[in-house]
Amino acid sequence: MASENDSSVTEFILQGLIQQPELQLPLFFLFLGIYVVAVVGNLGLIILIVLNSHLHTPMYYFLFNLSFVDLCYSCVIIPRMLISFVKENVIPYAECMTQLFFFCFFVIDESYILTVMAYDRYVAICKPLLYKVIMSPQICLVLTVWVYAMGFVNAVAHTGSMVKLTFCDDNIVSHYMCDIPPLLQLSCTSTYINELVVFVGLGINTAVANVTLFVSYSRILCSILHIRSSNARSKAFSTCSSHIITVCLFFGSAALTYFKPFPGDSLAQGKVFSIFYTIVCPMMNPVIYSLRNKDVHVALNKTLKKKMVFF
Repeated sequence: MASENDSSVTEFILQGLIQQPELQLPLFFLFLGIYVVAVVGNLGLIILIVLNSHLHTPMYYFLFNLSFVDLCYSCVIIPRMLISFVKENVIPYAECMTQLFFFCFFVIDESYILTVMAYDRYVAICKPLLYKVIMSPQICLVLTVWVYAMGFVNAVAHTGSMVKLTFCDDNIVSHYMCDIPPLLQLSCTSTYINELVVFVGLGINTAVANVTLFVSYSRILCSILHIRSSNARSKAFSTCSSHIITVCLFFGSAALTYFKPFPGDSLAQGKVFSIFYTIVCPMMNPVIYSLRNKDVHVALNKTLKKKMVFF
């Protein structure tokens, strides 16, 4: 692949998160723990949703997809990051472009799944009588295909424009993964097309997500405020609170990472902010959606009882 784009660089060195040697080992164990929690949490939530029929609803269908994306997301990012804590993290050019592709694919998937989940909560709270009609299995499938299609289109656009660049001598990536800004900084040819792709992609994806989220939660808030019963109002707020926390954490950290110019110290700042949406979110999502969720607690108890009877 390197020869196809006339690049003299056949491998990159991922600089990692920090350069202080005394912090490398403690951070290795910290992020290893985060990785284990993310994998176990998301895989456990996936298994619970599959095994328990009362969770076969649109809300948990999208939560299943969110957990699947978070699981894949973690496996794409964290293992390579862990290597940089214990030794020089050399990544072949082809593997770097592959990581970039799947990173773009899953991060866009996550943003659109969170957007679709907001729409699902809007229908559930504002149009409860029509919920089963509007969020039918066919509509859920169409929305899911749209989510993954948007992720694929964005990943192809960003990776396709990246492989056309030439990388000459400098191959040290100032990041713990192959992300767009640090790679563009290493190119010795014009990055105008790449920056245009980033600008258009961010514009479209941000506009769709923000408009949907704003409209959905504005109407949800209006509907909740019109509920007379305090218990019903509290239950409605509780239904949306987990999703709001996830949305704020994911979109907030992503905005702080990418809505800045590429050159200068913003790369170092962006690397820190990116930890939240690449590593913390995949770990926190199963925890956020499980702790206050009675349906998940019931499903977990049922599953554990079946296992105990089996043994």
